[in-house]
Amino acid sequence: MRAALRHTRDSEAMITGLAALTLHRFASAPPLPALDRIDVLVPRTARRLRSSAEVRIVRAQDLPVPLALDGVRVAPVARALADAVSGLTDAGLVRGLLTEAVRGGHCEPGTVVRELNRARLLNRPHVVDAVDSLLAEGRSIAEERLYEMVREFGLPDPMWNVDLRLPGGPHLGGLDAYWPDQAVALELDTRAPRQDDDALWSEYTRKREHLERLGITVVHITPRKLREAMDQQATVIRTALMAASDRQPAAYVVVLPR
Repeated sequence: MRAALRHTRDSEAMITGLAALTLHRFASAPPLPALDRIDVLVPRTARRLRSSAEVRIVRAQDLPVPLALDGVRVAPVARALADAVSGLTDAGLVRGLLTEAVRGGHCEPGTVVRELNRARLLNRPHVVDAVDSLLAEGRSIAEERLYEMVREFGLPDPMWNVDLRLPGGPHLGGLDAYWPDQAVALELDTRAPRQDDDALWSEYTRKREHLERLGITVVHITPRKLREAMDQQATVIRTALMAASDRQPAAYVVVLPR
């Protein structure tokens, strides 16, 4: 650790990888004495720094803004995760680290996946499997927060997790919540930035535009907004519900459980 600290005296260097996660208090990360080497993230231009028996130099074109933990410059969780996962083959450890990042409230799934994608790690089967579990975990947490928001802020109870269809017509899409009397739909935007993101966003956009042409107001909420500004999101939904009386009646749609 002393050798790593010497390297971080460089104006931009910071601890990353498993050591950084340990400093972030990850229970699933090994203790510092158990690590063979400590990763230090440095600018690509820092050529004078070299890896050693105790320190692995990780060079990058763009560095994140570091955090100060225990007097040490440390990479933020998402970046530290990507740097750690790049050197891991233990599927269980990878899954545990990613799950703890989300369950512990360190960062949102999309932020983690963005860093993994940037590091070109989404072509590794054990990483893809862990990401799938991560996204499922993130959605579950976001849904719980959504239920909490409706309860805590006294919003009318919606119909949860439904599909909409035109009578005798095509499927209009699934929704996380729907208020049929006000024709207000809510969708959790839990997309992760992966290679097919553009196509998925186009699908979201088409569904939203179609529903709005039918007179249905669609509210998109991200897990991050639910976590950081739940009161503001409740206000957005309440405003949409109250505005229903000023709009033209929506087209009749069939609501089915999803």
